[in-house]
Amino acid sequence: MTIRVMLVDDQVLLRTGFRMVLAAQPDMDVVAEAGNGVEALEVLRSTAVDVVLMDVRMPKLDGVETTRRICADTDPPKVLILTTFDLDEYAFSGLKAGASGFMLKDVPPGELLAAIRAVHSGDAVVAPSTTRRLLDRFAPMLPSTGKQPEHKELERLTEREREVMVLVAQGLSNGEIAARLVLSEATVKTHVGRILTKLGLRDRVQVVVLAYETGLVRAGGHG
Repeated sequence: MTIRVMLVDDQVLLRTGFRMVLAAQPDMDVVAEAGNGVEALEVLRSTAVDVVLMDVRMPKLDGVETTRRICADTDPPKVLILTTFDLDEYAFSGLKAGASGFMLKDVPPGELLAAIRAVHSGDAVVAPSTTRRLLDRFAPMLPSTGKQPEHKELERLTEREREVMVLVAQGLSNGEIAARLVLSEATVKTHVGRILTKLGLRDRVQVVVLAYETGLVRAGGHG
């Protein structure tokens, strides 16, 4: 099955480089390109896309707001944020807006291709530990109303699911969570799936972000 990719970046040379790398793959096809967020949204109205490679810093409409609008649609394509450095507040905002992960622009081609395939298959490509680093850095800067945001759905989680969610937010893999809780990896995978379904989340990255937002896990510390 061919993965339909869209490139959104205001630097033509970068798009050309990415297109050459992707065009050499038998399972990928660059079906659209855009130089800013406004163009991207326009193109997506008439073009079917599976994965969007999204630059964050662009004129007219930046990658964060573009990602937010894309992810608000029904059955949206997956968004992979591209950034120049990893501790980037734009990358953090992109994850909050609904992106499935972020990659550095100078990532080796093999890693970029693996990331596109992973996002397409429904995985989050940012290692939870990387997301945690981002959140440790930027969560304290989130606007605060003086109380934790309410998320009633958290009350629907079983005690075990909350336990698993905290460990996901702390950056543990399914295998590590299984060892910690003395469960099989398949059972942990089931718990993670239920957490995503109950909370209406796309992937593990969104679990990490929500765990911080609700205070289940605190910046710089554990839940």
